[in-house]
Amino acid sequence: MFLPAQPIYPVAGIREIEARVMPGAKPTLMERAGRAAAEDAVRLIMDRPGPILVACGPGNNGGDGFVLARHFRQAGREVVAAFADDAARLPPDAAKALADFRAGGGEPVSTLPAAPADGWALVVDALFGIGLTRPVTGRHANWIAALNEQQAPRFALDMPSGLDTDTGQVLGTCFRATHTTTFIALKPGLLTLDGPDHAGEISVQRLDVDAAGWLRPLGHAVRPSLFSALLKPRLRNSHKGCYGDAGIIGGASGMAGAALLAARAALWLGAGRVYAGLLDERAPAVDMAHPELMLRGADALPEHLSALAVGPGLGQSGAAATLLQQAIARDIPLVLDADALNLLAADPALQSALAARSAPTLLTPHPAEAARLLASDTAAVQADRLAAALELSARLRAQVVLKGCGSIVACTDGSWYINGTGHPGMASAGMGDVLTGLLTALLAQGWPATRALLAAVHLHGAAGDRLAREGIGPVGLSASEVVDAARGLFNGWLVEANRNGS
Repeated sequence: MFLPAQPIYPVAGIREIEARVMPGAKPTLMERAGRAAAEDAVRLIMDRPGPILVACGPGNNGGDGFVLARHFRQAGREVVAAFADDAARLPPDAAKALADFRAGGGEPVSTLPAAPADGWALVVDALFGIGLTRPVTGRHANWIAALNEQQAPRFALDMPSGLDTDTGQVLGTCFRATHTTTFIALKPGLLTLDGPDHAGEISVQRLDVDAAGWLRPLGHAVRPSLFSALLKPRLRNSHKGCYGDAGIIGGASGMAGAALLAARAALWLGAGRVYAGLLDERAPAVDMAHPELMLRGADALPEHLSALAVGPGLGQSGAAATLLQQAIARDIPLVLDADALNLLAADPALQSALAARSAPTLLTPHPAEAARLLASDTAAVQADRLAAALELSARLRAQVVLKGCGSIVACTDGSWYINGTGHPGMASAGMGDVLTGLLTALLAQGWPATRALLAAVHLHGAAGDRLAREGIGPVGLSASEVVDAARGLFNGWLVEANRNGS
């Protein structure tokens, strides 16, 4: 059965939930967090003798560390807790956690000790957690660097120290965890930009807190459960007209392959008919690898299309701009990618026309394309990917996926999602064209815009993951291979959804 989509909260949301739950909470959230983290950590040290190192910081994350250290001492493990800050300035719960650690026979050391001869059984980062907003410097930066060098499981409490909770940016230096136990709910920074490279395997410990019951989440991690209701078996009494007509416009001189990749992806994800409109006058009249595709001139696609994508290999010629203008005027679901986005960024009139559309609009920019659309720069977009995606969605009244590590889907109603599938081997030519084709196929088959975008983004990455597990990639993985894998995975989802009645 498909697992439910987990909610994601930024720091402000977590703080609001904590403020509502904390008064009178027994045991305290800190006590729950330290105990839950210790339970998670046990499986990492089952077969690892030796002492545990816990690096504790000056705030509540340090308090979580002291609770964890106390529980391990009580279980008979040797624990070294390192703490070099002013105990008198600890928040009340953290001060109590330190006092309880001492009452149990522990005493923190003020310098980070060298590893024992046989190494640490576990290294625990309890320095900063979710509250950090400034670059890590000085002693704490040196501690993080030393912790990262340890040849042991590296375990972060709530967030790897040095990772911005809301954006996934590294703040100066960052703990590189092999495992992270995060509390109450997922946070954006764990899932996007630098987060996946620093968080390792993530476990969510809810601490007996129903986060969604206290604060409705706007963000979720993408899971098939978000669109499983649309995974329905086809009626036996059906024909190709039941599954829509998908159109792809692109393929300027030297770039016909981009449009053909998108068209093939649309065909293999079930669109009833697929038309590829190519700008290159010397483009082939037939795709010999997939003769089912109907190739046309870019200005000769039929009027009866169910969904249209513009951009793969489009170029930025005057003819391309005219085709984009005409596409925006059509009252059908529209996907814009690649040079369609670059043309849009350069023309405020086209942006106004796009924002005025009544039919669904879906944009699939990478960070540089998003920056052009926002009249910004790539570094600014990457500095806060979630904010950039939401701003772009609001400006252009479109559903947006900001591609990259932890692709972000931003919707016109203010909701947002972070996708965790995919891997670095998919950073190769043509991958975006395949995503465009998958998305256009679902729209042509009548899927609602948001669910189509979530499914296409998740499927695209999951197909790449499947190939990597089978030894096809990550290095050298091609976009064409993802098309076939996506078809197989999607059909598997159909079987699973209908077996379990999802």
